Amino acid sequence: MDVEETPLPGIGLRHDFSTRSGRRLGVVSRHDGRRDLVIYDAEDPDASRESITLTPEEGDVLSELLGAPHIVEKLADLSRAFAGLVGEQLEITAGSPYADRTLGDTQARTRTGASIVAVVRDHEVLASPRPDFQFHPGDIVVVVGTPENTAAVAQLLRAG
Repeated sequence: MDVEETPLPGIGLRHDFSTRSGRRLGVVSRHDGRRDLVIYDAEDPDASRESITLTPEEGDVLSELLGAPHIVEKLADLSRAFAGLVGEQLEITAGSPYADRTLGDTQARTRTGASIVAVVRDHEVLASPRPDFQFHPGDIVVVVGTPENTAAVAQLLRAG
């Protein structure tokens, strides 16, 4: 399925797609965290038939309702395919030696064997962070590895 992404300067980002039945739907992700669900007119795909504005919390709930079964299914598939791997979410605290430092400074992969695959900041997922990515207190670091590897990253982020 093709998803069109359109920057909306000063507003955010719009993602549109067509359903199998030919209906156009869109989601506008605003800078302030709100989301707009857009249903386009069947006769004029450039015209909005209806738009529903959701608060960040309402957007999260809807996302979980729509995505949870699919995500659970995919995670089960991954668990079978990669037995022994775990994913952990670790917070960068204000007291972490890596708060306001880069991912490269941690040398996490070299030192522990685990991979930092994403960072969640202000409800936004930043996938595949580069070595120059700078951590901030409150960031949630998503780590994949063995239980021992991920525990080592937790210790590293906590104490250096």
